[in-house]
Amino acid sequence: MQSVFEERAWLAWLVKVRIIILTVLLGIELAIARLTPTPFPLRLFISTILLWYAISLFYILLMSFWHETRPQALLQVLGDLALVTMVVYVTGGVDSSLNFLYPLVIIVGCILLPRVWAYLAAALAFILYGALLDLSYFEVIPSYSTTHPELKALQAIITVNLCGYAAVAYLAVLLVTKLRQVDVKLKRTSGELENLQALHENIIESMTGGLITTGLDGRITLVNHAAQKLLDRSADDLVNHPVHELFLDPLPQGEFERTYGEVRFVAPNGYRKTLRVLVSPLIIAGQCTLGHVYTLDDLTEVRRLEREVRMQDRLAAVGRLAAAIAHEIRNPLTSIAGSVSLLSGIPDLSDEHRQLLQIVTRESERLNNIITDFLAYSRGRQYQFSKIDVLPLLEDTLTLLQHRLSAQGSGIAIKRQYGVQEALTLGDGDKIKQVFWNFCENAMRAMGGKGTLTVSLTTSGGDWQISFADTGPGIAPQVIEKIFEPFQSQFEGGTGLGLAIVYQIVQAHEGKVWARSKPGQGSEFVLRLRRFAVEANGDHPVTLAAVAGAGAANDAGSGELAAGGARG
Repeated sequence: MQSVFEERAWLAWLVKVRIIILTVLLGIELAIARLTPTPFPLRLFISTILLWYAISLFYILLMSFWHETRPQALLQVLGDLALVTMVVYVTGGVDSSLNFLYPLVIIVGCILLPRVWAYLAAALAFILYGALLDLSYFEVIPSYSTTHPELKALQAIITVNLCGYAAVAYLAVLLVTKLRQVDVKLKRTSGELENLQALHENIIESMTGGLITTGLDGRITLVNHAAQKLLDRSADDLVNHPVHELFLDPLPQGEFERTYGEVRFVAPNGYRKTLRVLVSPLIIAGQCTLGHVYTLDDLTEVRRLEREVRMQDRLAAVGRLAAAIAHEIRNPLTSIAGSVSLLSGIPDLSDEHRQLLQIVTRESERLNNIITDFLAYSRGRQYQFSKIDVLPLLEDTLTLLQHRLSAQGSGIAIKRQYGVQEALTLGDGDKIKQVFWNFCENAMRAMGGKGTLTVSLTTSGGDWQISFADTGPGIAPQVIEKIFEPFQSQFEGGTGLGLAIVYQIVQAHEGKVWARSKPGQGSEFVLRLRRFAVEANGDHPVTLAAVAGAGAANDAGSGELAAGGARG
């Protein structure tokens, strides 16, 4: 049966305790010798104690290079019995008050040695003590005792000590056996508990959904790996922090029953996510509530797809409406424009009348432009896909824009940050240029006549990532979710269809587009297009749908395709 005690640790402990006991005995005996005359030779007693000190130090040295613990334990028990006998002898034999050291050695023997050796240690203690008294009584060795009991009294003392040593050995063996049995059960139970705890931890860490537990004060006590990944933070950053500070919306209350709700969360990188939170009270036996359990699911992609479906439904409805009314609007509009043109040719019109006719002409042209954009948005587009390099298209757009700004004397600067020399993708170059121009045009209008437009082109997983960051005023968060929907223009005179058309083009290229912004800190529109790789047997586009989809879901935050400044 495996012992509860580590023998090596016990041997080291025994040496330390032995030194402490020797020091105490030496101090007591020296104090007694100083106060009262002693019948035993004090010098011999001190020499014996010093010898015991030296042997104890030898035991310490022996343990450093001899790793067999059982022989060392037997050696120390036998050595202690011999030295206890010597100390009892020099302190008076039958009159000595230090014979209590024998039971201590017997108890140590029961702890360190098997049961048989423990009883042998008790028998050896009795033999040594009995032999010491007999040899002193019959004057075989010098006696330092002050009393000289009769033979029968001496036999009675020896018999009592025999019974005492046997009883100590028996009780010590019984106690140590019980302790060892309890230790085996304790270790078995501890092992089962550790296995159960490890199983629970593995289950919690293997959950695909996020799990957070809190105390009654709302501070996080546990967070699993899925929750750390979902919140993009480590356990050290989350534990002991209030859970309600993580989210933009109030958490559902689950004081007495399970409740759920949806909350928004902003990751450390600035992207916004939508999470479903299920809250349950953390209850133990006796219906005592210790805290709360929060399970988290990421609904970002689901909500994004729902918005896309709504947008496609709206697009279909707009298309049907456009086909029905475009002809009816343009015919009267053409008649109005022709009539106004004829009226403007009358020579005797007053200045006021001519101004009114100009207003009608200008508004007719504006209405015609709106109908043109409207039809372009609702009508199915034709794309000519081929292998193209995005970098020259981007550079052409910025060059044209820079010339226009120079001609207008604008204070807007363009900053280029290209991380690659070539960016091949599969797409329609004209449509991609249209996307670039729309982003640039909106940035110019947002900044007015002063600011910086930073355009960057880098790689991100299996995608090219192109971003347009301006230093404009940004937009309010409530505009974010609808920025790519039709008729959401924030510019005076805008139709609100520019970014809706951009969204259509990006969708046709199986790309992703989103925006980031904070009011007063400018806006950034980000476009991702799939990379095109040249393989050994031909040109084939690399379609890393999983990589692109996962990356865009993370970057798009809450799935809101706009998180930036308002554009028209």
